[in-house]
Amino acid sequence: MSEPSRPEREGTSEPSFADAVAAAARRSGLGRVEPGQAPTASALLSAIGGVRGLIESILPGLVFLTVYTITQDVLPSVLAPLGIAIVFIVVRLVMRQPVTSAVAGALGIGISAALALLSGRAEDNFVPGFIINVVTVVAMLVSVLVRRPLVGVIVGVLTGDAEWRADPAKVRVSLVATILWAALPALRLAVQVPFYLAERPDLLAATKLVMGVPLYAILLWITWLLIRSAWSAKPPAEAKNEA
Repeated sequence: MSEPSRPEREGTSEPSFADAVAAAARRSGLGRVEPGQAPTASALLSAIGGVRGLIESILPGLVFLTVYTITQDVLPSVLAPLGIAIVFIVVRLVMRQPVTSAVAGALGIGISAALALLSGRAEDNFVPGFIINVVTVVAMLVSVLVRRPLVGVIVGVLTGDAEWRADPAKVRVSLVATILWAALPALRLAVQVPFYLAERPDLLAATKLVMGVPLYAILLWITWLLIRSAWSAKPPAEAKNEA
């Protein structure tokens, strides 16, 4: 029997790392924004996961803020959001919908609750968020320093554009977008860390809500509009030929 041709072998091979990254990016908010889509309220809501995604993102933090304001007690304040997260998982299971995002959310809430309960300090519930913000800032800035802006890398994988760095416009847009994605978590840290040091979990919860989904949604759209302007523009050589 003859050896399978290269295309046949590739068709049966395991997905590459790039394929896995592309699939993950498509499932992200940016990946759900359709090319040419106008920045309407409906499209923006879809980009952040729809009504359910919005509720799952906001409700646990809102519950923490409400319970802590009323009780000033760490235990119910951190366990109530965890209970809400578990309800989200159960609802998805009952409706036979994917539970990956709900499980990931519950895991994050569980780790935060454990830290707060172990220390007895409600403000420690926000430490994992600080860590995520620091890692995000570092990753974005390092990618800029090595001249591989992370937003451009992700978009290149999503679009299959391996030569995006040869286009100065794409590089500039990717650089600006990556810096913006470093600026948002840096801003969150600048606002929230002083509240942590002042032992004000109520203000931490409030600022986390305000600086969470709303700012994420705005930045997502700014990024998409920037990327669309560069990736939809015709290359200089092609535009010159058409002139």
